[in-house]
Amino acid sequence: MNKERRQKITDVTGKIRDLLAELESLKDEEEEYKDNIPENLQGTERYERAEKCVDTLEESLDSIENALEEIDNVIE
Repeated sequence: MNKERRQKITDVTGKIRDLLAELESLKDEEEEYKDNIPENLQGTERYERAEKCVDTLEESLDSIENALEEIDNVIE
């Protein structure tokens, strides 16, 4: 891989990392929302949706991070 393509990939992965940080922040907000749902409402659909959202975001973030690691290995 030449230097120019390597730099372009580095630029793109930097943008992805910025977006990843935003997603992480949104996941944290949703998790805080879920954690602040009163105990008597924790079995409700609202709680379940929040929990599923947090779980899905965590899994997605992990997948994106793994993909970025693989890309980093390619451009080294």
